[in-house]
Amino acid sequence: MPSQALEVRELTRAFGVRKALDGVSFDLPRRAFLSVFGPNGAGKTTLVKVLTTLLNPTSGSASVLGLDVVDDAVEMRSRIGLISHNPLLYPDLTAEENLFFFAEMYGIEEPHVRVAELLEAVELDHRKLDLTRTFSRGMLQRLSIARALLHRPEVLFLDEPYSGLDPHAMDILDGLIAQIRSEHTFVMISHDLDKGLELCSHALILAKGRVVLFEPREALNDTEFRQTYRATVGMGVA
Repeated sequence: MPSQALEVRELTRAFGVRKALDGVSFDLPRRAFLSVFGPNGAGKTTLVKVLTTLLNPTSGSASVLGLDVVDDAVEMRSRIGLISHNPLLYPDLTAEENLFFFAEMYGIEEPHVRVAELLEAVELDHRKLDLTRTFSRGMLQRLSIARALLHRPEVLFLDEPYSGLDPHAMDILDGLIAQIRSEHTFVMISHDLDKGLELCSHALILAKGRVVLFEPREALNDTEFRQTYRATVGMGVA
C-alpha cells in the first residue's frame, strides 16, 4: 500500500490555449487533510476534476492511492468520494431511493442499514420519502454528503462543501468529518481561510494554475500565509 495518498507530477490541463493547470506537483500522505486555496480561476476545481477522473490531464501525471487517474480510473472511482456544487442526485427520486441507487451501484452490503444510518447522520431521516426536487439547497447538500460517504471512500474530495449550508448543517458536516477523519484522506477546496486552516494538515495555494505554496500546517505562519494568499487574489485567471 503506497504511503502517499496523492502523487502529482507536472500536471497540466489545457482548454485550448489556456492552461487551467500548469505543471502542478505535490505529494500528500495518507490520512492527511489538504485545504486548497486560491482566487477564482486559479485551477482549484480543475485539479479536483482531474484527481477524481472527471477530466483527463493534458500532460503530466497524477495518482490517487497508487492508482493512475487515467489508466486506473474505473477502480479508483470505487475508492473515492466527491462532494461538489452539483449534488449528483436524481430529483424525481426520494432521498431514500437516491441512496439505494448509489448503494446498489457500489455493491454495498446491507444497504438498508447503511442508508438508514446516513440519513439519520445528516438529519434527513424524517424526509426520506420526499422527492429530492422538493429539497432546499442546504438539504440537497446534506443528502449529497450522505451519497459521497455511502461506500466509505478512502479519499474524499470536497469542492466548497460548506456552500449553501446553514449553520446547523455546517455543524453536521463538521461532526461527520471529525468522526471519520482519522481513517480517511481529505482534499477540500475552500475560499474560507479560517475554516480551511482550522481543518487542514496541509495547505496548497494555486494561482494561474501553478502552485504558489504547499506546506504542512505546522510549518505555516498564519500571518505570512494570509499575506501570500491575498497576493494571489489580484493575479486573476491564467
